Amino acid sequence: MAVTQRIAAGVALAAACATALAGCAHDTTGSKEGAHGAKKAAGAPAPKSAVRLIGDGSTAYTGAQPHLPRQERLKPGQKPPQFVVFSWDGAGEDSQKLFSHFRKVSKANKATMTYFLSGVYMLPEDKRDLYKPPQHSAGSSEIGFNDEAGIEETVKQLRGAWLEGNEIGTHFNGHFCGAEGGVGDWSVADWKDEIAQAKSFVKSWKTNTGMKKASPLPFDYDKELIGARTPCLEGQKNFMKAARQLGFRYDTSGVNDQLWPKKKEGLWDLSMQLVPFPGHSYEQLTMDYNFMVNQSGTTTQGDPDKHELWGDQMRDGLLKGFNRAYDGNRAPLIIGNHFESWNGGTYMRAVEEVVERVCTKSDVRCVSFRQLADWLDVQDPAALDKLRGLKVGETPKQGWASFLSGRPAPAPKGVPGAPAVKP
Repeated sequence: MAVTQRIAAGVALAAACATALAGCAHDTTGSKEGAHGAKKAAGAPAPKSAVRLIGDGSTAYTGAQPHLPRQERLKPGQKPPQFVVFSWDGAGEDSQKLFSHFRKVSKANKATMTYFLSGVYMLPEDKRDLYKPPQHSAGSSEIGFNDEAGIEETVKQLRGAWLEGNEIGTHFNGHFCGAEGGVGDWSVADWKDEIAQAKSFVKSWKTNTGMKKASPLPFDYDKELIGARTPCLEGQKNFMKAARQLGFRYDTSGVNDQLWPKKKEGLWDLSMQLVPFPGHSYEQLTMDYNFMVNQSGTTTQGDPDKHELWGDQMRDGLLKGFNRAYDGNRAPLIIGNHFESWNGGTYMRAVEEVVERVCTKSDVRCVSFRQLADWLDVQDPAALDKLRGLKVGETPKQGWASFLSGRPAPAPKGVPGAPAVKP
């Protein structure tokens, strides 16, 4: 990510939080319509008395997150919905205003997304020495830091995104890749330290910027943070060990085929996938950066005459992957992006066109990783095992009604939509 990438139902909650700060209890422990095709869960804004500041007031408990769908088990013989996850590495708002733009795109197309926040985008440049990255000197970062205006705008977008039902994950901090000391060399202890620092920058942005009167982020980040994607997809093995110990629920740092997810190291493996690459004989990872590298190399602004072609290739590749799953095994499609204007913004245009074409289709749910993990958690394990047996693009030969018609295993107590089990 470039250094320059620094970074109304929900409005009622924001207003309640903003006006209730003076009377909020102070916790120093640190501690509309739902997604398309899913039922809406109870998630009413918290009353003013329930708003509870955390730490210095950079974050606050404000009640259950609004607009999260109530996940239900598949009924016997029911065809699975087609899930699509759009996610963003190093999410922050800068002069390009891509964060705010894609929030609008999401709302217009009944979608929610996952925003992986880089912790250093909440830390001002003049406080950079507060960051002590593993195996690097204090104040080091491959993506720079931020300034007060950038932090203020990023906080605004994070607040609005969460209130709309989107997920705030983490892309950690300094984005160290490749060379000695990069995340691929980090130990489990290093990853725990990095995660703790990412949380601390989110939980102390008011202190670090001096913006004491600003409204808090309306969530407890210790509870909100349940998943991540590692920089450059490196260091996954030790990160997953650390993440499991810290109570994370998923990881999306690997490369998969378009198959149904399974757990790895106790976490849902929701990695990005390989999809057809128009004009090529090989498949491509579902991420803007990888399309770019295979089109213009490491040059982020290649031949302008090819920008349209390159964007079309990404769009059409993602659509081919979508159609292969939608008409086949219904495996969730996982897509990753960056808020960047590489090659004239052609990849941003491609992603937007994919959102517009797929998220309003019948039986499609464009969701965050949290929502996908929630859905997977309530399914019958035997049904998920059968789904994992389908190959890429494979439709059950006997049809969905017959394929998933077996008697389901009893659901854990309290799982919504679970069938009644007779004694």
